[in-house]
Amino acid sequence: MSTGTLNISEIFHSIQGESSFAGWPCAFIRLAGCGHGCIGCDTAYAESEANTIDIEEIIRQTAVFQAPLIEVTGGEPLLQPAVYALMEQLCNLGHTVLLETGGFLSVAGVDPRVHKIIDIKAPTSGVSDQNNPENIRLALAAEPALRQKFEFKMVLGSRKDYEWAKSLLSEHRLTDSFTIMMGVMFGRLEPRELAGWILSDRLNVRMQLQLHKYIWPPDMRGV
Repeated sequence: MSTGTLNISEIFHSIQGESSFAGWPCAFIRLAGCGHGCIGCDTAYAESEANTIDIEEIIRQTAVFQAPLIEVTGGEPLLQPAVYALMEQLCNLGHTVLLETGGFLSVAGVDPRVHKIIDIKAPTSGVSDQNNPENIRLALAAEPALRQKFEFKMVLGSRKDYEWAKSLLSEHRLTDSFTIMMGVMFGRLEPRELAGWILSDRLNVRMQLQLHKYIWPPDMRGV
């Protein structure tokens, strides 16, 4: 069942690098387009390079990899309305589906079976004022079983970002109910610094690195 087409930047097979699923083989569907202009964006090429592909063909290409996970990412994947049908159909086929979104748009319409990895942009990104607060409200309002389908990712570039993140986590008590992934902006903040802050503050978060950038060259595409 196909219900439209999507502008796709790339479909590829790699190691999941930024979530509680990090380290697992994963098939990635990278949608094109974003427009938010985050400082440090590592997929700026997805803004302009795209092929229009039917949903049925996207699913066929993805299935070739036989990966235990399928991630829909971008760009900003929620900009394209047909993405909701894509995720629903992937779930109907029995796949474990991840959505990685920049956190600018509401995830309210996303199939509840999809595991949602939601960015919370810190000040160094230059777009922290564009974080959509509805995503936190939706997560907090979810039934306990569905809360497991939400996690939040914070990529930090400075001590100021870290203090900002701590304040936000405390305000909403997010660490009480959700996995919080806290990582460094590659090349801008040293991992050992963030690790030291987390340990010193006894912060209940899970530190992560952008795993794919340590396996392959940081600017390499399709990984």
